[in-house]
Amino acid sequence: MEPIIWEWINLVARWVHVITAIAWIGSSFYFVALDLSLKKREDLPKGAGGEAWQIHGGGFYNMVKYLVAPDRLPKELTWFKWEAYSTWISGFFLLCVLYYRGADLFLIDPQVSMFSPKEAIAISVVSLALGWLAYDLLCKSPLGESDVKLAAAGFVVLVAAAYGFAQVFSGRGAMLQMGALIGTMMVANVFFLIIPNQRKVVDALIAGQTPDPKLGRQAKQRSLHNNYLTLPVLFLMLSNHYPLAFGSHWAWVMTALVLVMGGVIRHFFNARHAGKPTPWWSWGVAAACMAAIIWLSTLPPPREHEVATATKPWIDALPEAPVQVAAVADSKPVSFAQVTDVVVSRCSMCHSTMPGWEGINEAPRGVLLDSPEEIRRHASLIRLQAVLTHAMPPANVSQITPEERDLLGRWTADPDQAVQ
Repeated sequence: MEPIIWEWINLVARWVHVITAIAWIGSSFYFVALDLSLKKREDLPKGAGGEAWQIHGGGFYNMVKYLVAPDRLPKELTWFKWEAYSTWISGFFLLCVLYYRGADLFLIDPQVSMFSPKEAIAISVVSLALGWLAYDLLCKSPLGESDVKLAAAGFVVLVAAAYGFAQVFSGRGAMLQMGALIGTMMVANVFFLIIPNQRKVVDALIAGQTPDPKLGRQAKQRSLHNNYLTLPVLFLMLSNHYPLAFGSHWAWVMTALVLVMGGVIRHFFNARHAGKPTPWWSWGVAAACMAAIIWLSTLPPPREHEVATATKPWIDALPEAPVQVAAVADSKPVSFAQVTDVVVSRCSMCHSTMPGWEGINEAPRGVLLDSPEEIRRHASLIRLQAVLTHAMPPANVSQITPEERDLLGRWTADPDQAVQ
């Protein structure tokens, strides 16, 4: 019964996270577009900075924005905050359910670092808090007076974090950690600055005082940061499903390129909403970044080194690695029997009708590799996951050797030519 419960917890957590993220991103994109599209009119109410007329669902809407606040506070005021809070809460819960609970498979890799699962989890949690503090101090520093300088400094900090995570976590874990870090910064912007500043404005109005315009400017700056970081976060969160991204040795460079790509795409739409000249060059930059990411994914991974399994107690507790299959000289034809031995011994612990790895109840993605027929059927996936990238086995828990990967590479390049 327990495996069924955990599987449904995983599914429901993902579902809730996606729903709340759609709500947050949708409202964020809408209000940034609305803010940029406001036009000044002569007959606007006192204190209003602009208005916009919109049509949706068969009705007309007249949206008016006050630069600081209206003279009279309305009785009903909608606060946009729970979308952000619920997105982070559900996301962190999902991080715990999948990555922290399965840290030995998804978060760490002994060939990257020798941290234990508990140590890696601690680093992950602490880095989320420290990342927000560093970003917040950066915004409050003199650099915060210039949006361009602040953006450049923030970019350097995020790329440095991506490189640091790549030295601690597995490729999959490092990219997800970057997504979690940026997502935490975005939600913290809402919780620690945007909403508190808005409350100060409301309190000042209730007290009959004039709110400080600086409060609105600070909140708008953080809201704009969230707007430009949204697309990179989505890429990083989705990347854990695609080994060409997280399985690359250059994943941290890909992260830097994604930050640029997501930023220029948002710049394109923001400029259009503001009625400014259309920056068509943005798509050229985005395409160049995507091309660079694809090229980086084609670079062969470095050859894996031997892992000293006696270094950490948690490694000693892993299932004993199967007997290695003898390497085959490049000049000799590949035997499918040898291919089967490698796949069954290194992969079927998870990819079988009855997985033997604790915590895995069904073959991931329904991929079975416990019979010759299934191995032939999934030759292209084996090539992607274990040859072109080293995404599988995760954290190389079954200790597949470089020679065995070479053998799989020669077979998957032309599966029909293998001798029986």
